[in-house]
Amino acid sequence: MRLTTLSFVASVALCSAAFAETAPADVQFDDAGAVEQSLTGVAGDPANGKDVIVSKKRGNCVACHSSEAWADTLFHGEVGPVLDGVGDRWSVAELRGILANSKKTFEGTIMPAYYKVDGFIRPGDAYTGKAPTGPLSPLLSAQEIEDVVAFLSTLKD
Repeated sequence: MRLTTLSFVASVALCSAAFAETAPADVQFDDAGAVEQSLTGVAGDPANGKDVIVSKKRGNCVACHSSEAWADTLFHGEVGPVLDGVGDRWSVAELRGILANSKKTFEGTIMPAYYKVDGFIRPGDAYTGKAPTGPLSPLLSAQEIEDVVAFLSTLKD
């Protein structure tokens, strides 16, 4: 019985370690800016991904991007590309990389790096307009990134 319990505890510990959330500094980008490895090891929730996209206090993607998928959301932008069909144009790894740090794919872009916490010139405290008072947090959590990727992957032509 004791050996079985120890084996179970060891198995749980190994599984937990295998699916530990990737810290922003540990994200591995390929030469084109794609991120193959999930940031959480947990499948993204497309419904929450859409909520993140349209929320002005979370992703605020609608400030720059439009799509038929959120045409009922007021004040969507036209600065970034239209995201209809983005699930056909980009792989999951490419979408994850663009969300984590778009500058790795598109040098000079104005799109925020949603999963970055250092290397900024004038950092702010998320969308508050105030200077940070401590260490920066990413704009989106690792799971929110996975959720947005899952939703964007559903946008097919």
